[in-house]
Amino acid sequence: MNIIETIQTIRENQLDSIIDINHIRERRVVINVIPEKLIEMARYLFKDLECRFIIASALQTKSGLEIYYHFSKDIIGLIINIKVLIPCDNAEIESLTDLFIGANWIEREIHELYGIKFLNHPNLEKLISEGNWSKDYYPYRKENKDKPLP
Repeated sequence: MNIIETIQTIRENQLDSIIDINHIRERRVVINVIPEKLIEMARYLFKDLECRFIIASALQTKSGLEIYYHFSKDIIGLIINIKVLIPCDNAEIESLTDLFIGANWIEREIHELYGIKFLNHPNLEKLISEGNWSKDYYPYRKENKDKPLP
């Protein structure tokens, strides 16, 4: 299966999970997913399409908090970015740690920097600050941009 066929297969098999698909480069696609369908999409990519979970990243935009889950279909050289958008005032999403043990530390880091709660995470303890930041201070949040670390 080539890149175009892979993207079409994802579209056909995960239609109820997808908000939109952007084929941004020859070997990179961003699939905007309904947050409640994240686990289903991640499981499909991993189990059915044999994609490898690479890492996750996050950022805050005017629309809310975006999390990108990066997968690779190594055999064809395709990077698949699963994007979910969650509101800043209700920043929570299911953890991927049940599927990928490697999601553990990156979810802890994102939690500590952005305040996103990863539901059902086995140990959402601080990873970076060792408790040096106040409980509700998230340094990568826009509202904390000009505030010093507490």
